[in-house]
Amino acid sequence: MKEIPTLIQNKADLKSLVHLARQTDAVALDTEFVWERTYYPQLGLIQIALSDEDCYLIDPLSIEDLTPLGLLLSDRSIVKILHDAPQDLIILNRATGAIPQNIFDTRLAAGFSNLPATLSLGNLVKEVLDITLEKTETRTNWLQRPLSPKQISYALNDVRYLRAVRVLLLTRIIGPRIKSWLHEELNLLNNPATYSGPDIDTRLNKIRGNNNLDRQSLAILKNLTIWREGMAKKLDRPRGHIIKDTTLLEIAKQKLHTLETLCDCTTLSSRAFKKYGETVTAIAQQTINQAPETYPFRRQPIRLDSSQKQSLKKLNSLIALKCNLLGIAPSLVGSNSELKMLIKILSNSKSQDTIQLRQTEGWRKNLLEVFFQQNR
Repeated sequence: MKEIPTLIQNKADLKSLVHLARQTDAVALDTEFVWERTYYPQLGLIQIALSDEDCYLIDPLSIEDLTPLGLLLSDRSIVKILHDAPQDLIILNRATGAIPQNIFDTRLAAGFSNLPATLSLGNLVKEVLDITLEKTETRTNWLQRPLSPKQISYALNDVRYLRAVRVLLLTRIIGPRIKSWLHEELNLLNNPATYSGPDIDTRLNKIRGNNNLDRQSLAILKNLTIWREGMAKKLDRPRGHIIKDTTLLEIAKQKLHTLETLCDCTTLSSRAFKKYGETVTAIAQQTINQAPETYPFRRQPIRLDSSQKQSLKKLNSLIALKCNLLGIAPSLVGSNSELKMLIKILSNSKSQDTIQLRQTEGWRKNLLEVFFQQNR
């Protein structure tokens, strides 16, 4: 086989690299992208390491068909090592059409290895290998060509040490039970639904001020948000380049359903008015005409009484104690809002709540079994 160049710029070399990679047990992967004026990240580079010496760069600007890489990504017999994997998995899935399988996320694994689950790659490499990664190219333009020597060196080093990091993290895990918990969590990354981004309700809740709207206005905002999401995807433009959050909120709050009233909207640009005015007012009018019972309810903050607050305090103490003993980052067990919801449900014997909480299944349920027994 001919020697494979460090920078892969044609399909033949990509196939050769993938053939070589599929003979290994694990490969390290990373992506570099630009995400400023588009809905989807613009992929500028893919890094892959077969060992600390065999590191390569795949140029997606030169290779139109990346399906050979997809064969590697979907091969369950080979571990794909990434740091903070979800964003990269979204990008690689879109670029290759393949669903990545057998993922090892070093950021997640750190949380089961007596380290914080929020460490950057640089801090993690420093912690376990005592190697300092240069971060001089964090704001570089990965779409420019040719790549500079500094860009190439920086990109290669982002995958060079990941195989070694994985091995060392696994040695830090306390016993086979915790290792099985890690693999349970990692297996979720085989399903794109776990990293494909927030659903429309979550996106709606990210718009500041939505909780001050009445139900009809909230329905208008929800429908406008759904429309804007589709338009942003279609045009491949940032959501705010279609219509800003503050403008959607103003339209919904004032229930602007005619062009005349929309014209007075102080935050809507003349360009957006000309381009989307008729559509926006039609959506608002259609929503106003909906049956009131179809309107969404406002999201209520989780409020605990004094007894429930004491239970939450006990739960947090238990999590802190057990996580310290087992070498697990407490943040992996659940967010504060999740734990509040758990307390709310457990303390209400009449609750018919069907909300599926992560803490009531899998390794988290195992970890919290003592607390559940005490609160039955």
